[in-house]
Amino acid sequence: MANLPKGSKKLLNAWAFYDWANSVYSLVIASAVFPIYYKALFESTGINSVEIFGTTIRSTPLISYVMAFAFLIVSLLIPILSGIADYVGNKKSFMKFFVYLGALSCIGLSFFSLEHIYISLGFYFLALLGFWSSWVFYNSYLPDVAYPEQQDALSAKGFSLGYIGSVLLLLFNLAMILFPESFGLGEGGAAKMKAMQYSFISVGVWWMLFSQYTFYYLPKGNKNDGKVTTQIVFDGFRELRKVYRSLSDNIILKRYLVAFFVYSMAVQTVMLVATYFGEQEINWGNDDNKTIGLIVSILIIQLVAILGAQLTSKASEKYGNIYTLIVINFIWAIICVAAFFITLPIHFYITAGFVGMVMGGIQALSRSTYSKFLPETEDTASYFSFYDVSEKIGIVIGMLIYGVIDHITGSMRNSVLFLLVFFVIGAFLLFRIPRKS
Repeated sequence: MANLPKGSKKLLNAWAFYDWANSVYSLVIASAVFPIYYKALFESTGINSVEIFGTTIRSTPLISYVMAFAFLIVSLLIPILSGIADYVGNKKSFMKFFVYLGALSCIGLSFFSLEHIYISLGFYFLALLGFWSSWVFYNSYLPDVAYPEQQDALSAKGFSLGYIGSVLLLLFNLAMILFPESFGLGEGGAAKMKAMQYSFISVGVWWMLFSQYTFYYLPKGNKNDGKVTTQIVFDGFRELRKVYRSLSDNIILKRYLVAFFVYSMAVQTVMLVATYFGEQEINWGNDDNKTIGLIVSILIIQLVAILGAQLTSKASEKYGNIYTLIVINFIWAIICVAAFFITLPIHFYITAGFVGMVMGGIQALSRSTYSKFLPETEDTASYFSFYDVSEKIGIVIGMLIYGVIDHITGSMRNSVLFLLVFFVIGAFLLFRIPRKS
């Protein structure tokens, strides 16, 4: 383990490189290949639902329930783990555990089958748990490794590296899926399914392999001479409560967190359902066009997001973080209105481009803005756990609202249109923040 000073170029690069390592999960598993594999698995068996826990559930709500439950567990688990990490000073050990849990679970997804649905969904659940739990410890390192004036650019650099790395692996996986015979996997639908399974393995290997560079340079964490006792679990809750109480003395941070909670609810929901929306609401012509079209759309989002993150960083330098976030929220609201009317692939591609432009920007700037508003403290993991819990609870609520509107109205378009309410409210709440950046 190297011992580098805060703000050093090598340490900053090592921190940002974790985005390169783990973003393949969010692209290949959460957004691109797995949703297509999951749908094809049901179609290949000629069924649309499974018997689970004594109830027959359709494929789409089934995976939505698993995601919602996983995010709920993450939101409950993170405060405890981050409190423990700050107490015993081993943030990196916790981060490693969840990285390996998530990566190995991605490899386990290669065995996903309807015959072993409980184990299969368990791997999906653990992969999601590993990804998001490691993310909170990664985020909490930002104020530890970078000075305030470095954080906007570093956060944007991390997201950019993540987009580039994940796109490279997705392109390789796409080639393997479209031309399985060139990789010795045979021909036909079965070969394409096998290629998708191999893509899950590639995600796990990539994630573990490239994380090693980050692990080598990141500091272990803040030291604490106190002994670990059975009270440590309750200390985790006390740390979260301490953060909550501290908000009353920090009106800027408090108002920012409320705004972030509202607009992030919509951002994360859009990101999670984008593939399913395109699959159901766009007229692709046939299944092959649909598969290629969805992956191309996701690639457009990823590539444009690289530019979006950098432009947002530059805009924040000139106009300030809050004003920039307000503008981005209004752009998101316009995208929601546009999505209500799109029907053709070209419409979806154009919308994907605009989503990419603001997706990278709002994620990177939200993270660095929160970091800037933190008080002087070594308890960064607990503060970032509060940030991540807000985001995860927002996801659960956003997914439930999205699903209920879809169920009642029978159209995902109405659900997407309703999300603009959260962006408008989020922009209004950002206006209420006293100007600091």
